[in-house]
Amino acid sequence: MKVAFLVAPEGVEQVELTDPWQAVRDAGGTPRLVSTKPGRIQAFDHLDKADTFEVDQVVKDATVEEYDALVLPGGVANPDFLRLDKTAVAFAKSFFDAGKPVAAICHAPWTLVEADVVRGRTLTSWPSLRTDITNAGGVWVDEQVKVCTGGPNTLITSRKPDDLKAFREAFLEEFTKAAKGSTKGSAR
Repeated sequence: MKVAFLVAPEGVEQVELTDPWQAVRDAGGTPRLVSTKPGRIQAFDHLDKADTFEVDQVVKDATVEEYDALVLPGGVANPDFLRLDKTAVAFAKSFFDAGKPVAAICHAPWTLVEADVVRGRTLTSWPSLRTDITNAGGVWVDEQVKVCTGGPNTLITSRKPDDLKAFREAFLEEFTKAAKGSTKGSAR
């Protein structure tokens, strides 16, 4: 299971990156940090600078075919920066077009709103995104985790860091199914 974690050069909520990242590793998967610029990204603990992390791949060089799934961590600034980058938005949308699962937490659905992939989907997020999601044609629910299969792919969403346990359990189940499906008939 190879999972892309798409983040901006700064503004990602650290725990929403590191907790799902560790869950993928613990499940035997390979997480890769994909960003809009090479080098290191600056994570945050709410509004305070936290650690930095090395970028594995620049989004302009990444393709959906390389990955089994996508994680979009939150943080207020992170998805706001991403939704202004056409390549990042296109990369996120490509997972929907390819029918591959996407997991997004907190403010991360802003990137999905920009990609125009929430129409007809049911998802959750940080409460302040409710109007944006609804205006983009999605159905917003206030739930710890929401797994929506009513579209071209499986979309797993959660509201906040307190939901991380439920979030990682839900996305690992879906990602494992997807990874097993992508290895059928291949020599991986």
